[in-house]
Amino acid sequence: MKKKLTAALIALLALAAAAYNAFLLFFQTDTATETTTSSSSQLASSSSQVSSSSQAAGTSEASSSQSTGLTDGTYTGAVTSTNRGDYQVQLTVSGGNISDVTILQYPNDNPESQEINDGALPTYIAEAISNQSAQVNQISGATEAYKGFTGSLQDALNQAS
Repeated sequence: MKKKLTAALIALLALAAAAYNAFLLFFQTDTATETTTSSSSQLASSSSQVSSSSQAAGTSEASSSQSTGLTDGTYTGAVTSTNRGDYQVQLTVSGGNISDVTILQYPNDNPESQEINDGALPTYIAEAISNQSAQVNQISGATEAYKGFTGSLQDALNQAS
């Protein structure tokens, strides 16, 4: 009798946990990513990824190009906030093509974020240059880095258009 009562109680708790998870899955609003424009550029502490010629947000060197419709210059994307932290990129356009993408700001305040970003961001940069767009393949386990990188990069591309 005691075993049946214990089994029924465990089953009831499991059912309640499943119902709660279903509620969270289907009814919780997704406010994970907000894009905000920063009034000034913030540099990442990692000197290997910071360009020495960073400019204030929204400035560019203007010269026209016919290649992809992008104007040559350097463009700083808006700070894109994610659950892991803020991301900001700087885009360099040369000959109408994306020639360089520099990470100005990314979350590196804990070892897990550092490891994720160290693995994902170089891949995202290479794909953005190769694809000449913000359309890059998302890396499993680096969703927030993807959201932050592509959000800021798309803002910089919009400035260059």
